[in-house]
Amino acid sequence: MSEPKTWMCLICGWIYDEAAGDVEHGLAPGTVWADVPINWTCPECGARKEDFEMVQI
Repeated sequence: MSEPKTWMCLICGWIYDEAAGDVEHGLAPGTVWADVPINWTCPECGARKEDFEMVQI
């Protein structure tokens, strides 16, 4: 198993952390980016999954 990664919305800068997930929007802690549904959107601005980029924090 690899280290959890972080993904940043290129539109608003919101960060998705695989370790933390996004419980409020149905993503349990530990949900890797590949398992995030394609129809999931940024909780801050509504951007699509394809508008995120992996970043190191």
